[in-house]
Amino acid sequence: MKIKLGVLFGGESVEHEVSIISAIQAIEHLDSDKYDVYPIYITKDKEWYYGSYLTNLDVFKDMSLVKRYAKKVVLINKDGRFVLQSLGLFKKEVVELDLIFPIVHGTHVEDGTLQGYLETIGIPYVGSDVYASVVGQDKVFMKQIFDAEGIPTPKYIWFLSSDYTNNENEIIDKVNSFSFPVFVKPSKLGSSVGIAKVEKKEDLDDAIVEAMQYDKKIIIEEGIKNLREANISVLGNDEYQELSEIEEVFTNSNFLTYSDKYLGGKKGKGFSKKGMASASRNIPGDFDDNLRDEIRINAKKVFRALNIKGVCRIDFLIDNKEKKVYVGEINTIPGSLSFYLWEPTNKKYSELLDQMIDIAIKDYKSNKKIVYSFDSNILQNYNGVKGLKGLKK
Repeated sequence: MKIKLGVLFGGESVEHEVSIISAIQAIEHLDSDKYDVYPIYITKDKEWYYGSYLTNLDVFKDMSLVKRYAKKVVLINKDGRFVLQSLGLFKKEVVELDLIFPIVHGTHVEDGTLQGYLETIGIPYVGSDVYASVVGQDKVFMKQIFDAEGIPTPKYIWFLSSDYTNNENEIIDKVNSFSFPVFVKPSKLGSSVGIAKVEKKEDLDDAIVEAMQYDKKIIIEEGIKNLREANISVLGNDEYQELSEIEEVFTNSNFLTYSDKYLGGKKGKGFSKKGMASASRNIPGDFDDNLRDEIRINAKKVFRALNIKGVCRIDFLIDNKEKKVYVGEINTIPGSLSFYLWEPTNKKYSELLDQMIDIAIKDYKSNKKIVYSFDSNILQNYNGVKGLKGLKK
């Protein structure tokens, strides 16, 4: 019997379009002999739509087509069955699902928000749980865990937008103790959105103000000298971790920008259907054995420290002169699911997707053994309003 798989994508995020590309790539590689695939699209207005037309990238060039050809739905738990149900006066079951595969990026979808909703409904889903998704999306939380675990990461400070409004000079003084350039980043975004490389102190304020348009929490990192950038993907759960090939990535802009990742470095030219696979890179990267070993060791440390599940991509920064490796950040649902990093290991994209789904199913079954609530009802002997007297004052 085939698995009824809902592939969930889109959402209220500046990485909305990236999610669409990643999801359609995955849908095209899911084994039709194993899965009945149901595409579920979340609009930027948080509305959910289901329809077979949603596997066509051209549909998303005109949002009126989505609303014309797809059904507006909601995901519910109906007596232990997971159902997409139509909205309106006459609600109907559209399809029953066994499993959700979130292929989403960014705020309100990748950051634990969506995962919390799926947990509340009770439906099994692919990828990291709420806790790992939260720390994997928030660069400050992430780096604080790195610090606690002794995982090397660039020197940084963080602050809230209200801190900057009230104590601008104090924050600027702290940053001025860094070696320039520095990188100013919104804490909870991905795909390099809102990030600025600041070469001169006098440009720092503009970069901070720009970042605050995307997030209330800001992080500023000291730049790594003699920089080389490396990425590696990890697949697994708490019991085992498998490593992909290591890539070296290149950029036209001194750091890997949104344009480099998804537009092939050409602004205004439209998305590449290849997604992250279109970025400029060498696979495998030309790193010596010592650097490769250090990247691989730290990749597993990061994966375990954040308790990631499924597949992730970890971005490394290397001081090529000093031969020092630093962890930049982790992507809990990476663009294109990092399939291109697994191809050199002879793992086909369809096999990668199969393994991610297998991990989700096994973890769901394992988690069912954990006690989350008690069968006893402590309210069964509740004696009505009298029991509330102690609360009244």
